[in-house]
Amino acid sequence: MATSWKEKLAGDMPPLWAEQIDEFEALIALRKAGKIDEKVFAETRLRRGAYGQRYDNGLRNDGITTQQIPYPPLTKGPETHWDAPGMQRIKVPFGGLNPDQMLVMADLAEEYSDSICHITTRQDIQLHFVHIDSAPDIFRRLAAVGITTREACGNSVRNVTACPLAGVCNTESFDVTPYAKATAFYLLGHRDTQDFGRKFKIAFSGCRDEACALVTIHDLGGIAAIKDGKRGFELYVGGGLGAVPHQAKLMIDFCPEEELLPMARAIGRVFARLGEKKNRNRARLKFVVAKLGIDEFRRLVLEERQSMPDDPSWRTFFDEIPSYSEKPGEKFVQLTTQKKPEGFERWEQTNVYQQRQAGYSVVTVTCPLGDLSAQQMRQLADISRRYAGGNVRTTVEQNLVLRWVPQNKVIDLYNELKSIGLGEAGAGSIVDVVACPGTDTCKLGIASSRGLAGELRTRLSEKAVAMDKAVRDLRIKISGCFNSCGQHHIADIGFYGNSRNVGGYTVPHFQVMLGGQWTENAASYALALGAVPSKRIPELVTTLTDRYMKERNDEESFQAWCHRIGKKELKQIVDKFDVKTVPAPPHDADPEFYSDWGDPRQYIMSVTTGECAGEIVSAADFGFTAAETEAFEAQLLLDDGRFQEADNRAYEAMLKAAHTLVVLEWLDAPTDPKTVIEEFKKRFVDTRIFWHRQHANQFSNYLLSRHENGPDPRFTRDTASKLVEEANLFIDAAHQAHAAWQQKMNVLTGAAPEVATA
Repeated sequence: MATSWKEKLAGDMPPLWAEQIDEFEALIALRKAGKIDEKVFAETRLRRGAYGQRYDNGLRNDGITTQQIPYPPLTKGPETHWDAPGMQRIKVPFGGLNPDQMLVMADLAEEYSDSICHITTRQDIQLHFVHIDSAPDIFRRLAAVGITTREACGNSVRNVTACPLAGVCNTESFDVTPYAKATAFYLLGHRDTQDFGRKFKIAFSGCRDEACALVTIHDLGGIAAIKDGKRGFELYVGGGLGAVPHQAKLMIDFCPEEELLPMARAIGRVFARLGEKKNRNRARLKFVVAKLGIDEFRRLVLEERQSMPDDPSWRTFFDEIPSYSEKPGEKFVQLTTQKKPEGFERWEQTNVYQQRQAGYSVVTVTCPLGDLSAQQMRQLADISRRYAGGNVRTTVEQNLVLRWVPQNKVIDLYNELKSIGLGEAGAGSIVDVVACPGTDTCKLGIASSRGLAGELRTRLSEKAVAMDKAVRDLRIKISGCFNSCGQHHIADIGFYGNSRNVGGYTVPHFQVMLGGQWTENAASYALALGAVPSKRIPELVTTLTDRYMKERNDEESFQAWCHRIGKKELKQIVDKFDVKTVPAPPHDADPEFYSDWGDPRQYIMSVTTGECAGEIVSAADFGFTAAETEAFEAQLLLDDGRFQEADNRAYEAMLKAAHTLVVLEWLDAPTDPKTVIEEFKKRFVDTRIFWHRQHANQFSNYLLSRHENGPDPRFTRDTASKLVEEANLFIDAAHQAHAAWQQKMNVLTGAAPEVATA
């Protein structure tokens, strides 16, 4: 009789982890027997990192057909049965991996998944097309090498990230690695972190000016600092991207190192007590901080720190910090003259970093779109042993770094990486496009972020050698929807997926975001400039980079150039590529706009449109344009520091978009706010036409809440910026509601059959 993984690994797993995996296995059996409510089981599996995913017949939108999937999809499209194969997220605290762990990941990808290990923007590893029945054995095999998936998802403390150069960086105050590790494992399953309304993200950076850890986009972030010879952290709270980004606020300018874990616990307790529980769309810590203000939040946390019950367990984790160390596998020997192979010098420019320890380098392994095959992961495990002492980390840019590589071994390492298909240059450059899974596997994906990223990567790679360094150093980040998993807000050039209606057909689009700041731990966010058809994005990128090169002053950054020429000029550039450039249906002669990157199928099946509906579309387009103009003017007012006026214009923009929808059913609808709100709610909110499958009535609440409660009387940059962001998202949702309404009308009138999205 074959030995099970449970029996085989019994002595290799931490006892508590083994017990928890057994409990989860029992829950799967109970769910199959119908003895556990799906909502309860869903949160349980999410807390073990097991997500549902969408299916599209195995077609990846980066143009690559997947290998044979172990389990066939049970349904087509974004919705699947609860036990259909899904996505498994694996937590990798601070991105740290060793060869044994990499070998296990490779085996799991090959045996249970599609043979792809995907690196995320939070330094995790994800496997796709994994059946829930396989999860317990996956968890056991990971636990045996020191990895857990517990709280990789769900309303919990997510993976704790850190700078991948921590410990070898030339500008850091000190190595934050052991502090990130201590925080991750102290808060893992802690009783004070189990009652959150939403997820909680933490990051650590060794210095203030670089970008490696992106502290200011996190719920809790620590930047290493030294005061009077003592180690500590600047603590930031309330950051987050998502639909409406918030920049973290400085809560404590110096938190002594021994106070880090108790302070993190105190923040968690305040969040658990005061965070929203019913409305998930307002349940992140950023909303608590925004509501209370940073001064009051600080007061509550410090008060909590003094009054909370004693928990001496934090000392166990803190006391391990001094013993943390990392060593090279080989001693550095004097560099000898070696012939540099073709392509090496370009690769060395972008992929090799001279660490502060003399004679050693950090080498970035470029992983296009964050993907490694199982075989490549296995080969990298061997390479890391021989060249880097087994010291490997994932990065938020979806790559891997090998640390402690002797400089006299870098050429040999390059040759080996090339031999396994991982010798591409361009790490951390405009070619190194970051993208979330988008419509490949995510149920929320609207447009193909990976497909667009793959296309941009191909086109930009062809021109990279001739690029000026200023362009080469730009960052492009792409999300498949507004949720910012691809971190589009902090890119020089960012995009997130949306759609527009053209004569009864839905055309994939991307909202354009320009001038975000990646450095200084994500110091500022990009400007939304309008939506562009997906197939026109590469032309727009070329136009933007060409103009930047021609017009920049001396060492002017892309962000500074964007601010200098102004939003009006930037919008004029973007508008030359907008929906008006899409050829109207019938489009048999020019179908490219009506399909997405990497997917030849039509984005939405054809819907016959009558003449009356066609007239309404034109009127709707006019109304939405007016709303978008108001939203853009609100952004300009925000830039000028006229916060109250910006708030009012953003509110007017949402009212115009809502009125545009109401007019579809009541041609002579009044424009007074009270009537618009009542009719919008009755005709589009209550009927669930204005709806999003995960965020429910989040977008309608942006308008309804502002109308009911009035403006935030503080009229600060933060409050005005929030409403401006919400207005843009509301208008995008209104476009989609219009398309849904038109489809409904066509079905009701018999003009066309009901259709499904691709």
